[in-house]
Amino acid sequence: MANVLIVDDSSTMRKIISRSLRQAGLVVDDIFEAGDGIEGLSVLGEKKVDLILSDINMPNMDGLEFIKQVRASGKQIPIVMITTEGGEDVLKDAMSSGASDSIKKPFTPEQLNEKLGGLL
Repeated sequence: MANVLIVDDSSTMRKIISRSLRQAGLVVDDIFEAGDGIEGLSVLGEKKVDLILSDINMPNMDGLEFIKQVRASGKQIPIVMITTEGGEDVLKDAMSSGASDSIKKPFTPEQLNEKLGGLL
């Protein structure tokens, strides 16, 4: 069983991602939520997390800075960006900052399973 952290400023999107993880048939134990990168770092300090799903555009601390902070802390947790940002430059920045992969919104449970199945 895996623990997943969803970092997105939209509570609706966090619920959609959470529901989609379960619909995809992925083996998930606990799902933790954070509204931005600052909250995400706080959760990482308190909970065991096996996979992070993060948006890029968020207030206070965006997804790119969040990735950099996670990597600077030495954590090697897979981080998958789930974002509406389709631009090559933004996704290239995310990957060079330490993201493992990306999924473009909107997505299907099948797409989540395809991308995340090997990470859980």
